[in-house]
Amino acid sequence: MDSALQTGFIGLGVMGNAMAGHLLTAGYSLGVYTRTEQKAKNLVDAGAQWFADPASLAKNCDVIFTMVGYPSDVEEIYFGPKGILEHAKPGTLVIDMTTSSPALAQKIYAEAKKRGIDALDAPVSGGDIGAKNATLTIMVGGEEASFQRAKPFLEALGKTIIRQGAAGAGQHTKMANQIAVAGNLVGAVEAITYARSAGLDPRTVLLSIANGAASSWQLSNMVPRMLDSNFAPGFYVKHFLKDLRIALESAEQMGIEMPFLSLAKNLFEKLTEEGFSELGTHALYLLYEKGLL
Repeated sequence: MDSALQTGFIGLGVMGNAMAGHLLTAGYSLGVYTRTEQKAKNLVDAGAQWFADPASLAKNCDVIFTMVGYPSDVEEIYFGPKGILEHAKPGTLVIDMTTSSPALAQKIYAEAKKRGIDALDAPVSGGDIGAKNATLTIMVGGEEASFQRAKPFLEALGKTIIRQGAAGAGQHTKMANQIAVAGNLVGAVEAITYARSAGLDPRTVLLSIANGAASSWQLSNMVPRMLDSNFAPGFYVKHFLKDLRIALESAEQMGIEMPFLSLAKNLFEKLTEEGFSELGTHALYLLYEKGLL
């Protein structure tokens, strides 16, 4: 590890703040930027340097991570007049960990390559718990040499770190992940709704089903939160809906039918219409509990 190598992190939300903190803990010097400066206070207090915009951060950092909300945010941060690609030095490594469009990841890679910049798409799975515990699964797209260069940094953030292929492959893998998450989440919600409607104690039912053939991360981690009426976001409804829309759009571009993905998207659109977009994804339970379907 080269502890003198300057890293930068843009986007300090529920997950990004913890991830940036792990880079500091690992001994890397760190520059940070996020739209709300107060969100960076704990990192600045711990030794990170605050930058006023992506441009100034890009000029001063050799390895830059981005973890923002939507593809439109990614587009602005990379291609805007104060964006990373306009201001980063040749030889910089940029790693977008936002769950975003595979096509946008390929666009970033192509433009970065023209400028002598290495680019990876590296979305993650594991939610707020994985971010806090540095146990994220990281799905990477891009050149092998760039991946090997990034690996020591990524190892500070996650446990399962796999290069899936060329630019965009990380994002395609994340879409597959989100499709599976949607299935597990809907299944968990309906299982617990069924158990409660049958007059069973859902917590006791969970003891029986959480470790057998029905086991899933959603069942073990999200159902207890549902039953405690704790819908604080580990991952926002609004961001998951964004992911489902990207996955469905990508599927349509590939000419494949995904009926369950369409159903999940419709459920999360309903959840958003009911005013729950700022809650965690497990707030899907509220549609069933409140009879809003």
